[in-house]
Amino acid sequence: MEKDADGFYTPAAAAPAAPTDETKEKEPVKEVEKGGEKEGEGEQDPETDLIQSTFDVEVTLADQQADPNSPLFSVKTFEELGLHPDLLKGVYAMGFSKPSKIQERALPLLLADPPQNLIGQSQSGTGKTAAFVLTMLTRVDFSKNKTQALCLAPSRELARQIMSVVVAMGRFTSVQTEYAIKDHLPKGASRITAHVVVGTPGTMTDLIRRRVLDVSEVKVFVLDEADNMLDSDGLGEQTLRVKNMLPRSHPVQIVLFSATFPDHVRSFANNFAPKANKIELQKNEISVDNIRQFYLDCKSEEHKYEVLVSIYTLLTIGQSIIFCQHRHTADRISQRMSAEGHKVASLHGAKDASERDAIIDRFREGREKVLITTNVIARGIDIMQVNMVVNYDLPLLNERDNWGNKDDAHPDIETYIHRIGRTGRFGRKGISVNFVHDKRTWEQMQEIEKATGKHIVRVETDDMDAMEETLKKHLK
Repeated sequence: MEKDADGFYTPAAAAPAAPTDETKEKEPVKEVEKGGEKEGEGEQDPETDLIQSTFDVEVTLADQQADPNSPLFSVKTFEELGLHPDLLKGVYAMGFSKPSKIQERALPLLLADPPQNLIGQSQSGTGKTAAFVLTMLTRVDFSKNKTQALCLAPSRELARQIMSVVVAMGRFTSVQTEYAIKDHLPKGASRITAHVVVGTPGTMTDLIRRRVLDVSEVKVFVLDEADNMLDSDGLGEQTLRVKNMLPRSHPVQIVLFSATFPDHVRSFANNFAPKANKIELQKNEISVDNIRQFYLDCKSEEHKYEVLVSIYTLLTIGQSIIFCQHRHTADRISQRMSAEGHKVASLHGAKDASERDAIIDRFREGREKVLITTNVIARGIDIMQVNMVVNYDLPLLNERDNWGNKDDAHPDIETYIHRIGRTGRFGRKGISVNFVHDKRTWEQMQEIEKATGKHIVRVETDDMDAMEETLKKHLK
């Protein structure tokens, strides 16, 4: 199992919790809103970079007496939300002219008083981050120099990306922000008083425990990529520690957002955010449809590398991410490709904090064209120029059997969906290329195809001209 410098883990599978008699009896009020005729697809909104949601949005209200069809629970403009003028100005300055489909339904629930918990699930590029950032900024009393909003993410890269949205949306307010990520605070810093603190669970726990971060006035607690954050191993324990250190003197609004919620995590989420309103997609609608998926049939592990280099020699690719299972594989490929004249960089949890920040920033700016990485940026990272994702190694579950032996025979479907979702962002086209080199990886590829319900096209690797033609057609 890969763990980065900030405690990032890949989620492990577990059996789904069986419903109790009590949960069967108390069925909350639900509303399914059809966003379009073709379920599961999204088109890019011409006015913003968000996907126009044409999938089913299912709203489940915690209050069983409430009417989910009430106009109170949906908005068509940001003005209807009663935002402070400085916040509204920030929203418009970011290019949002009207709420996305998820924001239409989530924001009235998130901003209602008294505050209510919310569990939200929607595909990447639909405006989740803006929704929870707006919630945090709305809850903050800027006249108090006290921390009032916390946001946790599974990696420092995602925490930095979220913070960029907080800063942009709050640019016309007096919001003060601070990171809770490894090696960020200056040595000797004794107290954080920023209104909004964004970070990773291990560092956040440490700062609260050492009383550098006072959480006595926190009003809202957000988890991004919540399925990963609530997983029972690693991050789940650290995230729970943060929650348990929050004040008991007043209610804290808990907001969970993710693109995927595996069944085994849902029960954790329901306990973590009790009596939450829920907004979600149908489970089979999560996989992004504007990404063409291929698998390259290679002869051996070494042949994978030869084919990989051929792809970059034959094709003109904007920017791409190559995912490997292990750090040493990422470093080895990076060294070999650099020696052959390719402009690449490797990124993983073993690198120090400042180096990781510099690498991801250079990639965002387009100075590096190829990023070779582990699962550390499999989730949530938005880099619009990425038009190809390569799974050099397929993501595996790394689960252990009853005797403690590691079984890496099964692919990790959730991580696969997150990985390929790094391309085709915000309705743009993208391709994912998967490497298969033996019977075991071929079987894993079939398992992924079956689980996602999407056809993954086989590409021969012994005919370079045919391979070039097939991939080039879909990169345009």
